[in-house]
Amino acid sequence: MNSIGYPSNGLFDFQINGFRGVDFQSETLALAELRYAIDQLEREGLTGIFLTLITASEDRLCRQFERIEAMRASDPVIADLVKGYHLEGPWLSPKSGYRGAHPPGSMRAPTLDAYDRLQNAAGGNIRLITLAPEWPGSPEFIASVCRHGLHVSLGHTDASEAEIDDAIRAGARYCTHLGNGVPLTLARHDNVIQRLLARDELTACFIPDGIHLLPFVLKNFFRAKPAGKVLFTTDAMAAAGAPEGQYTIGALSVRVGADRVAREPGGQFAGSTLTPSAGVALTARYLDLDYASAWNLWSEAPAKAFGIELRS
Repeated sequence: MNSIGYPSNGLFDFQINGFRGVDFQSETLALAELRYAIDQLEREGLTGIFLTLITASEDRLCRQFERIEAMRASDPVIADLVKGYHLEGPWLSPKSGYRGAHPPGSMRAPTLDAYDRLQNAAGGNIRLITLAPEWPGSPEFIASVCRHGLHVSLGHTDASEAEIDDAIRAGARYCTHLGNGVPLTLARHDNVIQRLLARDELTACFIPDGIHLLPFVLKNFFRAKPAGKVLFTTDAMAAAGAPEGQYTIGALSVRVGADRVAREPGGQFAGSTLTPSAGVALTARYLDLDYASAWNLWSEAPAKAFGIELRS
C-alpha cells in the first residue's frame, strides 16, 4: 500500500473525455471547470490521464487543443495530471454503426499536414491516435507518426484483414474499446471484432462497465488475448461521477438516465459514465481477479504501455 491507501502507483486512464459534469470538448470550457474535473479525478486515485478529444472539424480541434494547453501552462496541477492527449478522430469510419456517436461530416482520410497542424496546437502533446486504417494512405500515415513516438490504435473501423495487416506492419499496436464502435448486428464470424481480437500483435482496450461489454463477453474477450495484451479504460464523458441528466460531448447532446447509460438522441452509446474507481472494482469482479491485480491493469500496465511515469 502507498501513502494514500492504494495498492500500488496511482491509476492512469488513457481515454477521458470529461468528468463530474465537465465536458473537455466544450468550446466554453473554463480553467476553473477543468481544474475541478482534474481535482475530482485525483480523488478517484488517478495520477495521470490522456485527455481525449473526439471527431470535430480541424479548426475546432485546434482551438480546443490551444485552449487546454493554455490551461496546462497556467495550472501545474492540471499539467501534472494531463500527461498528453488522445485524439479519437476525425480519421474514423463514417459508416453507420462503425462511427458510433462521432459526427461523420468531419471524418476524412488522415494526412500529415492535418496531423502537424493539430500537434502544433497541442504543444506536441498528442500521444495516442485512434483511427480507421481503411482510409487511403493510412499505412504511410501510421508509419510516419509512429516514427515520431506516437501510439496508434485501431477503432471505429470495419477494416479488412489486409488493411489490419498493413496497419500493424506500419506500427499500430492497440485497439480502441474493442467490441464497441460497431453496428448492433454483424456477420456471425467475419466481422471486425473477430478480426481485431485474433491479432496477438494488438493490445485490446476494453470498457469494463458491464454495459459496453456484458460481463460474460468481457471474460471471453479477456481470455482470448495473450497475457499482457489487455488494457482497460473508462472512456468517461461529462456524466461520469455526475447525476442523471443532459450532458454534452462537444456539439453532441447526450442523455443519461437512471440506468447510467450515456445515449445520443438516436440511442447510440456516447461515451461512458464509468468512474475509474468503479472500473477497477468491476474488472476484479467480472474477471475473478484480486483487487491488486485489477488495480495494476489500470495503473502500471497502461503507464508502461504508453511510456508514462506515475507517482504514488
